[in-house]
Formats: sequence, structure tokens, C-alpha cells
Amino acid sequence: MREFKIFIDENLPAQIARGLHIIQQPQNAKDGIKFDVISIKDHFGEGTADEEWIPEVGKLKGIVITQDYRIQSLKHQRELYKQNGVGILFFSPPSSKGFAYWEMVKQIMNRWEDIKSIVKKHKTPFAFRCSSRTKFENIND
Repeated sequence: MREFKIFIDENLPAQIARGLHIIQQPQNAKDGIKFDVISIKDHFGEGTADEEWIPEVGKLKGIVITQDYRIQSLKHQRELYKQNGVGILFFSPPSSKGFAYWEMVKQIMNRWEDIKSIVKKHKTPFAFRCSSRTKFENIND
């Protein structure tokens, strides 16, 4: 069985990861593909620096969903996720405050099949970005 670990960054509620993990389990059994959804906050601890969790997610061959576009725009973090083979899906919120809780739930749920498709089709490292009004676009350098 193919297995994928999708990590939800701590800038998003851990409850989203927990809920998606539970909701995805019956589909995993049906499809024969395992998607584990994990909160970075729950797995690595609150406040863990990006420079600490990125290599660990890479060791687990994980994918990250985040609102933190600095990971792409800061050269050392971009190089770190690439060197460690991490795939990242960025959600660009409509303001610097990020998405409101239920809007973020809606954004992820509305794109969950697209997320799984990207994860299955693309070899890591990769980076895709979407906004509340756009589909995911590949932003690899």
C-alpha cells in the first residue's frame, strides 16, 4: 500500500489535521492508498522552528500544507525543504492575518482531492501555491 504523510503547519489549526485524518481513513481502505494527516504542532511540539521540522518531515517523506509563504521566499528555508525532499502546498490568504478558521477549513476541504492528486503525481521536492480564488500552480524554480 502506498503511504503519504501530509503535515499541517502550526499556522493552521491542529484540529484540521486531526479531523482530516479521521475523515480520510475510510477512503484509504477503499482506495488502497494511505494518507496520514498530521499536525506539525502535535508531532513536533508548539513553536518548533521551521529549520528543525523541515529536515524531520523530509526523513518521513512528508508533504506540508501551510500559509507560511516565507518558507518559499527565504532562500535558506527554500533550499532546506528542497535539500530534504519536502513537498509544500502553500495557501495564500487574502490578508496578512491569514484565513479565518472556518474559511481555512473550507479552503482545504474544497481542494482535498486536488491536494491528494498533487501528492500522488509529483515527486518531492515540490512547491505549489493557491489562493482563495485560484487553483494550485506549480511554483518550483
